[in-house]
Parts: sequence; structure tokens; C-alpha cells
Amino acid sequence: MRILANDGIDPIGKKLLEDAGIEVDTNNIPQDQLAAKLNDYDGITVRSATKVRKDLIDACPNLKIIGRGGVGMDNIDVEYAKSKGIAVENTPASSSQSVAELVFTHLFNGVRFVYDSNRKMPSLGDSKFNQLKKDYAKGIELKGKKIGIIGFGRIGKETAKLALGLGMDVLTFDLYDIPATLKLELSGGVTVDVPVKKVTMDQLLKQSDFISLHIPFTEKPVLGAEEFEKVKTGVGIVNCSRGGTIDEDALIAALDSGKVSFAGLDVFDNEPTPRKDLLNHPKVSLTPHIGAATNEAQERIGVELANLIIGHLKN
Repeated sequence: MRILANDGIDPIGKKLLEDAGIEVDTNNIPQDQLAAKLNDYDGITVRSATKVRKDLIDACPNLKIIGRGGVGMDNIDVEYAKSKGIAVENTPASSSQSVAELVFTHLFNGVRFVYDSNRKMPSLGDSKFNQLKKDYAKGIELKGKKIGIIGFGRIGKETAKLALGLGMDVLTFDLYDIPATLKLELSGGVTVDVPVKKVTMDQLLKQSDFISLHIPFTEKPVLGAEEFEKVKTGVGIVNCSRGGTIDEDALIAALDSGKVSFAGLDVFDNEPTPRKDLLNHPKVSLTPHIGAATNEAQERIGVELANLIIGHLKN
């Protein structure tokens, strides 16, 4: 049994597979060569880089399993693979904490202008230091502010827990049921039930001081020109979910007008080549799609993915 971990796998996950008698190849095969070479394997694991589409599935009838290390599976034609008898597994819970923490990295970045000061300070002369000190003296605290969370799955819930721990008010919107409370873990293993507020999309847009997206890929952006018209002036926007969920033209217009005070972006429409005007915008905090890229998350993903593959192949 051979598995191609085309986008890599944590060493612990790799060892679990090998201990189960499964050969693991971690050498990356370029996308345009996969159809010719994937027939040498019984399964493939991917992250977000490798695409497993209908044409690749048709070219590799030997495939028994496709594993996605992470949450979203928009880079895999899931239903088509299943129709061909191929199992498709992902690890939705493993990266939730890491993504939620990155959301707050961008929030803290935005409210204290860290992204912009990092750009400007290295080239400053002494005379400009005090001017920048004045420019960045209008930061705000997160405590007591309202954060609107669009999409209340695992990552949305972890984001809410961090927000509640900071003393923020949490507004939530989802197409599915939302619990009335979340368990918040305090020091010493103590847990308390903290209420969260479910609102309509319009209420979330109009009331939130910050908005964070936690939804899968959508054909139509969830935040576009119409939605930006409804938000509070000065709102901060964070997207650590999927590119395409925000209309980037509308976002830039909202940033330029001051309707949106800053945006924290980990995902983009045209990865791996996002548009330059967005990358260079003075009100945008940037990371290169690293929401789940922590050592802890990668280990959890590798272990969970290995166990899913082992369990499937044994059955």
C-alpha cells in the first residue's frame, strides 16, 4: 500500500502510517505531472495546493482514498470521487485553534497599526519617529467591542471563545443552528457557559465593530459592495477562511473611502498570485494562507489524517 503525501505530512502522522505497513512518499509531484504518476499510489493526501479534479480522478482508477489535511475541500471534486468508490476524508477539527489565533493576530495588528508601522519604521529618519508616534496614537482596545462571526462551525466557535475571553460581545450568523452558549475554559480547568447572540446577516453587518469570516468557498462573495454599504463606518474585516468570499474590488473601495478601517487577509482570490493593489494597500494586514500552519496544528492534522487512512484501508 502506497500513499503520496503530495503537500507533505507531519512526521508523526507519517510514522503512524509506516507503522501500519503503508509506504509514504512525501516528494511533491507538480500538478501537471500527477495524472501520469499517481497511478503508482493507492491514495493521495493534499493540503490546499494540490487539486484533485475530475480529470485527475479519471486518470487514476487505482485511487482508493483522498485525504485532505485541513477543513475546506474545494480543491477536491468530492462527490465525483465518491461516485467512483474513492473515500474522501478531511480533518476539520485539527486546525481550529490555530486559525482562530491568526484571526486575533490580524485584529491586534489592525487596531494598533502594527502592519503599517512595520512597513514604515525601518526607513525612518529620527525626525519622523515622533510623527509616527502621533499617527499611531489612536489605537483602540478589543475589550467591550462587538465581533460579528459569519459562519459558526468549529473555527467560528474557537474564534468566539477567544473573543469572549477578551471581553468582547459576540454576534453570530450561520445558515444552521447556533448554540445559545459556549463552554469557555478558564485557568485550572474550570469551564463556564457564556452566551452568544445569534443575529440576522443585516444585524451583524450594522452592529459589528469587527467582522470575521469562517465559511467555505462560495460562488458569490458574502461581502460585496451591497454589504459594505451596510457596515458600521470604521469596521475591521478579517478573512482567514477562503478566497472568493469577499469581493476584493468592493473591499478596496471600502478601505479607500474609510468605510472599512482595515482588513486582515490570510486568503485571496488568485492564490498564489494575489493582486498587487491589495498586497500594497496601506490598510491591509497580510499573511500567505497560513491559518493552519502551526507546529501543533500540523501534528494534529497528520495524526488525524493517518488514523483516518489506516481505518479506511483496514476496512
